[in-house]
Amino acid sequence: MRSVLRSEYLNRLSAGRDDNSTVKVITGMRRSGKSVLLKQYAQLLMESGTDRGDIISIDFERKENQWIADKDALNRWISENVPDDRQCYVLLDEIQNVKDWEMSVSALQAMGNCDVYITGSNSKMLSSELATHISGRYMEIGILPLSFKEYLELNPSEDIESRFSDYIELGSLPVIDPDGDRQYNEGILEGVFNTVLVKDILSRLTTNDVTKLTDIVRFLYSNIGNLTNPNRIADETGISDPTVRKFIDEMEKAFLFYYAERYDIVGKKLLKNTGKYYATDLGMRNVLLGSPQMKDVGRLLENVVFLELIRRGYKVHVGSFRDSEIDFTAIRSGRTEYFQVAKTVMSDDTYDREMRPLNGVRDNCPKTVLTMDRIGLGSDNGIDIRNLVDWLLERTPYHHGRSNSVNSTSSPSTSKRPILAPQSSHPWA
Repeated sequence: MRSVLRSEYLNRLSAGRDDNSTVKVITGMRRSGKSVLLKQYAQLLMESGTDRGDIISIDFERKENQWIADKDALNRWISENVPDDRQCYVLLDEIQNVKDWEMSVSALQAMGNCDVYITGSNSKMLSSELATHISGRYMEIGILPLSFKEYLELNPSEDIESRFSDYIELGSLPVIDPDGDRQYNEGILEGVFNTVLVKDILSRLTTNDVTKLTDIVRFLYSNIGNLTNPNRIADETGISDPTVRKFIDEMEKAFLFYYAERYDIVGKKLLKNTGKYYATDLGMRNVLLGSPQMKDVGRLLENVVFLELIRRGYKVHVGSFRDSEIDFTAIRSGRTEYFQVAKTVMSDDTYDREMRPLNGVRDNCPKTVLTMDRIGLGSDNGIDIRNLVDWLLERTPYHHGRSNSVNSTSSPSTSKRPILAPQSSHPWA
């Protein structure tokens, strides 16, 4: 099986190792890599000296384990497989398939010798049931599909810009092979989408109305990066407001979308009435809507940056500054940063539009413009202008080997703009 080491998530799991009083809960959309992460963690345990017999794992989606359908069957399996006289590690994959599973997990925790890890594809279902029966003694680790850095490691190529095009078009699920047959990849994406819809969303609703659900999904996919709210979605789709709210809530629980609230930078408060939805996987989005058009590119890039900020541990809001918009206000460890995303800022009008709101914010927090451009990078009035792909790969800014100072011989209309590196050809230019 093709896989890439998910180091960041493994480090977080390792930090809680042998804390038997805390259940580690790994959540994320289907096929985002939860099962592989558990296997990698088991391997890490063995490499650190843990005996293989002290690692007890089960995948509840495998056919040979489907007899474990409720807590009684799970308790029987625990009695037969989990020792009570030595330290052990219990890894339970896709546990939401077991009715009343939380009672069994609570019993495992009460044994005192079990370090318990569980995965699931519905965050609020897991957290609500754990909170009821385990009294807060759990921690949740949300896993996303591959970052571009991980994607490139799994699918190496000398043509990084072309590989980024694959990342945008085919999405970031580990199961997708960008060098494989396109129709086959699209078939996989359709299958994952339908599974999420049926098993993780419709199964939680008191309706089988796939049409309404799909209409709402299409609307959200079409409007990633656009401000919206349930009222507007109801108006556009002709579906009642309560139904829209209920369906979207289940979509978020199943990690089909993430929501960013709007944040008033001047008033330092959240604006509850509107926000933006972002797709967890652009490949699924593109298959449902058709191949992305050039008019979509800016919003697709914005979607990529939003997810990357989430991966890096930021709390992300859509920034509102007076009558302008800053794409993201990102907060981590009490520190605020601002990000603008644009396909290109080569024209003076676009450059001014992206820079104006950042220049207007006077709080001295870091500010960054991310673009697909390869020229015009550097620092302007304290605002970093970086190539988006380099930022995703965590490359040192201005790595092309030229000076990062502003070119003093530029024409008056661009005299503040740094001119650094030669532009490379890429599909998003």
